[in-house]
Amino acid sequence: MATSKARVLPHVKAFSPWQAEGLPDLSGKLFVITGANSGIGFEAAKTLAKAGGDIVLACRSLAKAEVAAKALRQAYSTEISTLELDLGSLDSVRKAADELRSRHGKIDALINNAGIMQTPQLKTEDGFELQVGTNHLGHFLWTGLLIDLVEKAKGRVVVVSSLVHKFNALNLEDYMSEANYTGMGAYTQSKLSNLMFAFELDKRLRESGMAATCIACHPGYSSTNLQSTGPSGFWPYLYKAMNFLMAQEADQGGMPTVFAAAAPEAERGAYYGPQKMAEYRGPVGNAKVAEHALNQGQWKSLWQLSESLVDFKWSLKAAS
Repeated sequence: MATSKARVLPHVKAFSPWQAEGLPDLSGKLFVITGANSGIGFEAAKTLAKAGGDIVLACRSLAKAEVAAKALRQAYSTEISTLELDLGSLDSVRKAADELRSRHGKIDALINNAGIMQTPQLKTEDGFELQVGTNHLGHFLWTGLLIDLVEKAKGRVVVVSSLVHKFNALNLEDYMSEANYTGMGAYTQSKLSNLMFAFELDKRLRESGMAATCIACHPGYSSTNLQSTGPSGFWPYLYKAMNFLMAQEADQGGMPTVFAAAAPEAERGAYYGPQKMAEYRGPVGNAKVAEHALNQGQWKSLWQLSESLVDFKWSLKAAS
């Protein structure tokens, strides 16, 4: 896998290293986080709840979500709730969005965090390659169904991408990796899709005159369950060694997500991540974007393909 040339987005302001102590009071604000029962999603939930935010843990396993919610409720006095959401099932995504809408009238930050990595060649119940279907298409539909609630709060969509978006350009001709499947190749495709979706979404929000914004981020290289639940063969052994030598803890890996979701300094259309060791770890700052991720023609093509695959046409309207 070749790594593309990458650069910091020129329109995004530089800022001093940021820490969570810089968060404002988040009382009364709602943060909906997918895949938040463990890893960086759970750590982001802890930090946001500590600052006063109300949290919805939207997870595939409701039992695991309830365990995580119990831990948060014991530590913080904010409202913590759970929601069953399987991003690998479009039916589950629609049901979860309906349930969330019945509970809440607005969303201050919709955080698309959940993901799976380097799985065997499997398909979702809707026939999509598992990683693209879960990491991108499920979130694409989820966000489209709820964007009006984000708009009502003048809130943010946060999309969690990855350093691996740099490895390969988008392949829309074999988007489901049917002709040439590797676990890392499909994972790269899904995380590049996340980033390009984020850029195109913010562009469309701006052009529609909406108050909602979209911000992307990545956690660097963080020690989480992601490295052990999907990869097989030599990969788990490699990740075990890399975790020991290079990884930062999940709480630090969650800081770019927190920054994108709630920091006043975060800018729309930006991409944030750790700043040390080639963005593997360290304080939050402006992350580098691969040149192939800045192809606006492919942003549009990916959007159109995604709408077709999930059978959903987005409607972007400013709140009245």
